[in-house]
Amino acid sequence: MLSSSFVLLKGIGQSSERRLWQEGILDWASFLRAPTLPGISSARKEWYDRDLAVAQSRLEEGDAQFFGACLKSREHWRLFETFRSRTLYLDIETTGLSAHEGHVTVVGLFRNGHMTSLVRGETLTEDRLHAELEQTDLFITFFGSGFDIPYLQAKFPRLNFKKPHFDLCFAARRLGMQGGLKHIEREVQIARDTDVAGLDGWEAVRLWHQWCAGDDAALALLLKYNEADTKNLEPLASLLYDQMIARFGPPSIGFPPTRRPQPIEVAL
Repeated sequence: MLSSSFVLLKGIGQSSERRLWQEGILDWASFLRAPTLPGISSARKEWYDRDLAVAQSRLEEGDAQFFGACLKSREHWRLFETFRSRTLYLDIETTGLSAHEGHVTVVGLFRNGHMTSLVRGETLTEDRLHAELEQTDLFITFFGSGFDIPYLQAKFPRLNFKKPHFDLCFAARRLGMQGGLKHIEREVQIARDTDVAGLDGWEAVRLWHQWCAGDDAALALLLKYNEADTKNLEPLASLLYDQMIARFGPPSIGFPPTRRPQPIEVAL
């Protein structure tokens, strides 16, 4: 999808991009091959050709931050397939207070099939988070741009969170899905184990305080809850990405708008 994106060019919006696709200009290569294009002057065509040549070079270098800067944040979903191997699925738990007064208790990180749980007072350190961010080209969260990332920035201000970010909450809204993560999971049939299926963020706060009071089982359940929140982002991202292509991508790589995704079941 990324190499079919023209909205990274100054002056090209979604309607202009769709007109290009309708003219058969489905990717950067076909744009560069075309000597002229309807509605684009020769001078502007030369300018766009130069910009696309730079974009192609940056793509070959794997420079995700270049595309994060070129694209509006609501379009960062377009990077998902290209940078999937360096995508970090992230979810945090807190003490339930604001970032000014509270603390991060657990940071869940899921990458390439491997789950990492960082716990306050044990493995959750600025150095460890820095090492994880250094391996990351794309964040995936659910409403992380409104909560998880700002909270982490407030608690760990020296870390670099200025990376492309595919926020599944806003992608879901664009596709007409309402409600929080658990509601949408049920809607698209992404499963959770029964012992964490009914838990929410406030239960996570309660479990943390129970563990601080000496209940070891509470931490185990908290970590399992956070793991479900974090790992379930992966199948949801894949599903939403496919639907975003179907709705907003070129016809050559999209799906029929009426096609419903198959149910996904995730065992944790």
